[in-house]
Parts: sequence; structure tokens; C-alpha cells
Amino acid sequence: MSPEVAAVFDAMPGREALLAVRAMILDEAAALGLSVTESLKWGQPSYAAPGGTPIRLGRGRHGGAAVFTHCATSVVPEFRAAFGDRFRYDGTRGVLLDPGAPPDELRMLIRRALTYRG
Repeated sequence: MSPEVAAVFDAMPGREALLAVRAMILDEAAALGLSVTESLKWGQPSYAAPGGTPIRLGRGRHGGAAVFTHCATSVVPEFRAAFGDRFRYDGTRGVLLDPGAPPDELRMLIRRALTYRG
């Protein structure tokens, strides 16, 4: 993790949950045999695999930790179709996280984003 990305994580509410999601992203990418580039996009940690759609970690519109994908993709709508009101959403771009460890179901969203072909 670069010092710039680490500084952003240090300043984020929900830091522990977002770091756990970061670990999930890196684990899923490794399991898929994908390389992931970690950078900052719009001031948020962003994870991109070749050919996939980036995953960003940050705060939702109403505060709290969230996982975002590009709003023009079907990643979040597909996740919502599978899990419905089990989660809270930020439109078609994000899944809001409850405090604590992120649920394992989030791996489906991560895998879909890492392998997304529009």
C-alpha cells in the first residue's frame, strides 16, 4: 500500500471494514489469477484489474463505509437482484456497509467487478 493510500485509509470512518474489503479484493484477484492496481480515484482507494471495472472504497452519500463500482455497469444491480434488502445501496453504484466485518456475500460483487465485461 502506498503512503498516499494509507493516509486516506487512516482518515476514513469505517476504516477497519474498508481494510477488510481491501483484503477481500486482493484475495479474490489472486484466486482469479488477476493483477490489481491500487491507486486513488476521486480521493478514494481504487482497485482495478485489466478488463474489469474499478472498485472504489469510501463513504456513501449519507456517511458510513461503502463499496462502489461504475454506475453504468450492471455490477451493483446484479448484486441487488441476488441479495435484495439484505444490504443497503447507494443507487446503482454502491453497497453500503454496516459497522464490523464485511459479509462474505460481498465477494460476489468483488468477483463480478474484477471480471466485468461491459
